[in-house]
Amino acid sequence: MYGRLYRIPQQAPRTVLAVNVGGAVIPVLISLYLLYDSVILSGGYLLFALALAGGVAIVTITTKLVARPVPGLGIATPFFIPPLAALFAALILSLFAGGVPAATVIIAYVSGTLGTLIGADLLNLHHIAELGAPTASIGGAGTFDGIFLTGIIAALLA
Repeated sequence: MYGRLYRIPQQAPRTVLAVNVGGAVIPVLISLYLLYDSVILSGGYLLFALALAGGVAIVTITTKLVARPVPGLGIATPFFIPPLAALFAALILSLFAGGVPAATVIIAYVSGTLGTLIGADLLNLHHIAELGAPTASIGGAGTFDGIFLTGIIAALLA
């Protein structure tokens, strides 16, 4: 054009991976605070820590089983399955938590948020290329609701 050569911009065949503050960072920080406050400051209850680890594992496996990559949307999970998995895991595992006050609510929140983050986002990172999106967000868009609301709903139900 006008005697000059211009290069036509082309879409790069790569996907940028971002981390959502409201959907991943803040729920993880709240979970870490609850772990620190209830396990370390309270005298290091081993049974409570094991119950938390078991709750996270149960919700992670459940969420991984129901999460599906949807092109143009991201990783989709049914709305009530992760919170109910966190609730049932918390109710069962809090019996073994050694009588820690409010163990059910803490286990429900921590296992709900961390289990959904791991099961829906982190274990499905290999599906990002199939989605065809230029940007993928850990804890963002569809899973923002999943991670944040799973912890809140599970804790409220507990």
